[in-house]
Amino acid sequence: MKRVEIDDPGKLAGRLLEDGESFAFRCHPGISCFNKCCRNLNLFLYPYDIIRLKKNLGMTADQFIETHTDIVLRPGHHFPDVLLRMADDHEKTCPFLTDAGCRVYADRPYTCRMFPVEQGLYFQEEKSRALAHGSKGKSTARPVYFFRPPDFCMGQKETVRWSRRSWEADQDATFYSRMTAQWAELMALFGNDPWAGAGPDGPKGRMAMMAAYNMDGFGDFVLNSSFLKRHTVKPQLRLKLKSDDVALLRLGMAWIRLFLFNMETDLLRVNKKVGL
Repeated sequence: MKRVEIDDPGKLAGRLLEDGESFAFRCHPGISCFNKCCRNLNLFLYPYDIIRLKKNLGMTADQFIETHTDIVLRPGHHFPDVLLRMADDHEKTCPFLTDAGCRVYADRPYTCRMFPVEQGLYFQEEKSRALAHGSKGKSTARPVYFFRPPDFCMGQKETVRWSRRSWEADQDATFYSRMTAQWAELMALFGNDPWAGAGPDGPKGRMAMMAAYNMDGFGDFVLNSSFLKRHTVKPQLRLKLKSDDVALLRLGMAWIRLFLFNMETDLLRVNKKVGL
C-alpha cells in the first residue's frame, strides 16, 4: 500500500477508481499472459501477509522471514520494508508459482490479491506533516484505489466488469485492506527518524520489527515477560493473545505507537501504577 502525498491523487499513474466506477478484468489459464505477472517483482509483504503465509506453509515466522524475505531500508525511509524473495532463476519467479498457478493462493499476499488494483492512503499535506511529527489526533487519511494493470496484461481486455468493492469482496481482500490500511497509517508516523541515532538495527528497531512481523517472537515477549503488568491491554484483545496472531498484530502496532511515539490508544495504555 502506497502513501499518497500529492495534492491530487488523480495525477498518479493508473486510473483513479472513484466510487461507482468499474473496470474490466479477468485472469484465467486461457489468456496468453497467465502467470507472467508473477515474475521479477518487488513484492512488498505487509504484517498480515506474513501471518497468513507462514501458517499456510507450516513455518514459524522466523523460518518464513529467513527463507522467503529480503529486508531493505529504502533511502529516506526510517522503517525497513519486507519484500518477498524471488527464486534464483533467470526469470526471478515467485517462489510459490507452479505450472498450475499459485500454491499459496488461499493465503496469497495482499498485493497479489488486489491486482490489478492498487490501494493507497491519501494524506492531506498538513495532516501528513502532523502525523510525521507524532500528532496524537486521529488520522483523516482516506483510501484511494488505482486500476494499474501492466501493458502485457490481457486480463484487462476481458469483458467481466467490477467495481472496486466487488473486486475486493470477490478476492476475499476486505480484511486484508483493513489491516494493511492500519499498517500504512502507522508507517506515516515514521516521517521523521525515531531511533535517536541507533537506527532501525538498534534495540528499539529490532523490537519494532518483531512486533510487526514476528508474532511468534512478539507473543513470547508479551506473555512471558512483565509486559502485561506494565501495560493495560483492552480486555477483549487480551483474552485472544495466547491463540490469535491477528490480536497480537493489533497489539504490536499499538505498542509501536506507544513505545516509539508515546501515543496511547484504546487498545494499549501504560499501567500508571507500574510504569514502563
